[in-house]
Amino acid sequence: MSRHDLTAGDRDDGGPGRAGPEPPEMLVLDIDGTLVEPGREISPRVRAALARAHAAGCHVVLATGRASFEVVELFRSTGLPGGLAVCSNGAVIASMPDGGILAQETFDARPVLDAVLAHVPAARVAVEIAGTGYLVTHRFPAGKLLGPQIVSPLADLCSGPVIRAVIRDPSRTSEDFRALTRRLRIRGASYAVGFEAWLDLGPLGVSKASGLEKVAAMLATDRGRALAIGDGHNDTEMITWAGRGVAMGHAPAELRRIADHTTLGVAEDGAAAEIERWF
Repeated sequence: MSRHDLTAGDRDDGGPGRAGPEPPEMLVLDIDGTLVEPGREISPRVRAALARAHAAGCHVVLATGRASFEVVELFRSTGLPGGLAVCSNGAVIASMPDGGILAQETFDARPVLDAVLAHVPAARVAVEIAGTGYLVTHRFPAGKLLGPQIVSPLADLCSGPVIRAVIRDPSRTSEDFRALTRRLRIRGASYAVGFEAWLDLGPLGVSKASGLEKVAAMLATDRGRALAIGDGHNDTEMITWAGRGVAMGHAPAELRRIADHTTLGVAEDGAAAEIERWF
């Protein structure tokens, strides 16, 4: 099936109603800024929309930069009985709500970390420990990393292959980090810059889209029957991968330009507005 098999004509009111002849077989949602406002609970409207999609037989999949252990409680709060999650920007596939890791990819982060830290030596670094927590050079502020943090030297962080590495420097901006990645022309790793000066590093060629390709095979469906909704730079590949890619209303202009449709913002339950077009 082609990328646009699920694409329906845009409608700006966000009201309920079927948007096309066939609803999606796989509903993919980013978490922070899409499924839920950061620091808040999932709204009743979004929870009800997820329940309708699940009841109709649609596979609900979460796709996030969060580690698998950071997704478990959030998934439970959806009220769904179970499902799959693409975690760590595609490097980990986990079952929910138990958090069991079904597949993972790793890489040698040290060369890229050394190259970036040469330009931002005061930055904090974290590497993800599968299913457990993080090794960090310095503790991250409350709420920035949701798992346990173990302070360790950089050499210990990079003593072996890792799932994901994070570089954070609050003295800089996200645009500073995007400019730095363009200047360095990072090789040997995939990367994504967050809304703040936050750089996620992962295995080369790995993204939410590559993880979703594995999930689609597990679920015996394909990208043409997938509806994906996201709001961040790390959702770019996911939005273009899916048969219908939808950007949240507050998403960066670059993401809204490549999406098939732009829904309402997260504060206005934009994810629910899109799901209601189909279920």
